[in-house]
Amino acid sequence: MLDKFVTSMSLIRILSGTIEIMAALLMLRLGRVDKALAVNSALALVGPTVLIVTTSIGLAGMADKLSWGKMLWIAMGVSCLLIGILKK
Repeated sequence: MLDKFVTSMSLIRILSGTIEIMAALLMLRLGRVDKALAVNSALALVGPTVLIVTTSIGLAGMADKLSWGKMLWIAMGVSCLLIGILKK
């Protein structure tokens, strides 16, 4: 039997990948740079959201195995990733 946390994380990643592929196909169909850029900009919300949600699910699954100190280090690491990705 699969772990419910692993199943949830992988299903969210599959959904995210499907959204990315659909967006790429939409860009090809639209065939204009300005429209493709708009679709690409909308995708900017998907990546960080998926990262936060899947990490949260993973941490919830490991909560009984990790100390609060380790959870804090992981949260700070994810925060650093997000700052690095989202800062311009």
